[in-house]
Amino acid sequence: MTYTEENRGKIQFRDRARQIIDFSGMRFGNITPTDIDGFFERRDEIFIFYEFKYGEASMPEGQKKALKRTIDAITASGRKAALFVCSHDVSDTTQDIDAAKAKVRWYYYNHNEIWERKGRNVKEATDAYLAKMEELLYDSKRNKELSEGLSDPGADSTDTRM
Repeated sequence: MTYTEENRGKIQFRDRARQIIDFSGMRFGNITPTDIDGFFERRDEIFIFYEFKYGEASMPEGQKKALKRTIDAITASGRKAALFVCSHDVSDTTQDIDAAKAKVRWYYYNHNEIWERKGRNVKEATDAYLAKMEELLYDSKRNKELSEGLSDPGADSTDTRM
């Protein structure tokens, strides 16, 4: 299938997407693999994981621990990473869930679990996180360039942030 602007982000193979992957035969002691509902990566610098739950369904403790540890490992490498745990209210299992409109319940980054109090949807929260991380990355790179003498602070420069 050729990806276009019209089909970007949409399920391409619905029949395959309906198939459940059963990990029950992959037990390692008391650990089994977990799934990830969504993943986003930008320029090998920013990573976002998404987990969607119906209503107030809780996140299994093992899944929560595994994803938080993954975020911490990525962060330790000097990159930015976050986990967004989101809620949707689509009870009809034959209907699609609009990820952008789901509500962020809580998110985890920089070793902190933060409960969303602004009522933002996933798109709004992701946009806010990306803007903050882009600014931090830009400032960090700019400071590094200045400290290494790679940039003339008096020179006229163009802001390359997105």
